[in-house]
Amino acid sequence: MPTAIVLGASGLVGARLLARLREESHYDHIRVLTRRPLGVGGGKVEEQVVDFDAPGADALGGDDLFCCLGTTIKKAGSEEAFRRVDHDYPLAFARAALAAGVGRMLVVTAVGASASSGIFYNRVKGELEAALGALGFPRGLGILRPSMLLGERGESRPGEAVGKAVMGALSFAFAGGLKKYRAIAGDDVAKAMVHIAVHDAAPGARVYEGAALFDAAWAWAVG
Repeated sequence: MPTAIVLGASGLVGARLLARLREESHYDHIRVLTRRPLGVGGGKVEEQVVDFDAPGADALGGDDLFCCLGTTIKKAGSEEAFRRVDHDYPLAFARAALAAGVGRMLVVTAVGASASSGIFYNRVKGELEAALGALGFPRGLGILRPSMLLGERGESRPGEAVGKAVMGALSFAFAGGLKKYRAIAGDDVAKAMVHIAVHDAAPGARVYEGAALFDAAWAWAVG
C-alpha cells in the first residue's frame, strides 16, 4: 500500500490534509516531516523531525509527496526568508524525494502564480512551479492554486480576516472565468489534494484552480 509524505502539516491546509489522509484508505502509511515535534503521530501516521535546510533522501522514501509549506513576508521577516520557506524548502524536498524514488508530488501555490509576475509573492510561487515541473516526477506534478483560504489558523491575521469576510459575502459574484478568485476553505483544498493524488496521476505537470479545485473537493467528498 502507498505511503504519503506530508510537509506543512501545522498550517491551515496541511492540518486538514493530514486529517483527510487519515481517512483515506488508499494510503496505509503517512510520514509527516516537521522541524519540531507536533504530536500528530499515531495509527498509520509517523512523525519525523528533519533538517529543512538539508533534507536527506532517507527521510523521503514513499510514493506521493504533499507540500503545503507556506508563510507570509510579514511572518518570515524579509523577502529572502519568505523565499526560503516558499521556494527553497519545497524544491529541496522535491529533489530529495525524487532521489528516494517518490513518483508524484502535489503542491499548494496560489492563484496568480507566475515566474514573470511583477508581484514578488506571485513570482516566487511561479518560479517554484517552474522548478518543480522541470524535475520530471514519473507520475506527475499536481499544482493547486487556491485563492484566499477560509478556515481557522493558529495565528492572527487581522487584514486577512477582513478580506475573508468580504470574499465570503461576494462569493456569488465569482462565476465563470472569475471562479478561480473565489475564496475556498482550506479543508476543500485538502480534499482536492487527496482526490487528485489518488485518482488523477499522469506524467507531466497539471494546474488546478477555480472550478477544477472545487470539483476535485466535491469528488472526494462524495467518494
